[in-house]
Amino acid sequence: MTTATFATPSTIGDLSDALGVALDVSGSAATPASQAKDAEFEREALPWLDDVYRFALSLTRDESDADDVVQETYLRAYRSWHTFIPGTECRRWLFTICRNVFLRSRERQRPTVDLEDGEQDAVAAGSVYAAAREKGYDALYARLDLAPALREALDELAEPFRSAVILVDVEDMTYETAAQVMGVPIGTVRSRLFRGRRLLQEKLLTVAEDMGFVPATSGGER
Repeated sequence: MTTATFATPSTIGDLSDALGVALDVSGSAATPASQAKDAEFEREALPWLDDVYRFALSLTRDESDADDVVQETYLRAYRSWHTFIPGTECRRWLFTICRNVFLRSRERQRPTVDLEDGEQDAVAAGSVYAAAREKGYDALYARLDLAPALREALDELAEPFRSAVILVDVEDMTYETAAQVMGVPIGTVRSRLFRGRRLLQEKLLTVAEDMGFVPATSGGER
């Protein structure tokens, strides 16, 4: 048996050991081709382990589940390494696999929201935004420290809106890259992102109210 050994980052904890076991490669002897594959995989894919883990954790919201998703992601990536095109963005390729692994793991656990109609998304999101402006909360978002509440609201955001927000706003991906990761047109990414942001804003309205802030009225009273 030949084992492919990878210098995985230690910051992930026990995931490094699990990943090392998962990436064992059976064979009577190492060949130049297999050695080259291992070296290329280590050079191109493993540097993104922390990023993939962060993405998996943002999707699963559970460290143990994130470990499982990352392990499965890298196992699938290694087995499918022949499909990776050298010179392309490996991070995007790994994120695509990671999201697919996550979605498959959740298929039988809970339903997801999957709206492909951009116009429908825009109309729904617009109604949320209009309600927020009507209540006068626009100015409050710039004044309050809503970081903890925002993280919690993001965790509660349904798929596929959460993925769109995470990829574009958290991982700083372009619309085009996010579209490739999610396997949808750029227009769908835009509509999901727009809807996701507005749903987050709606969730934060309750936080602002609980913190005792009252929106200003047209007469300047509070």
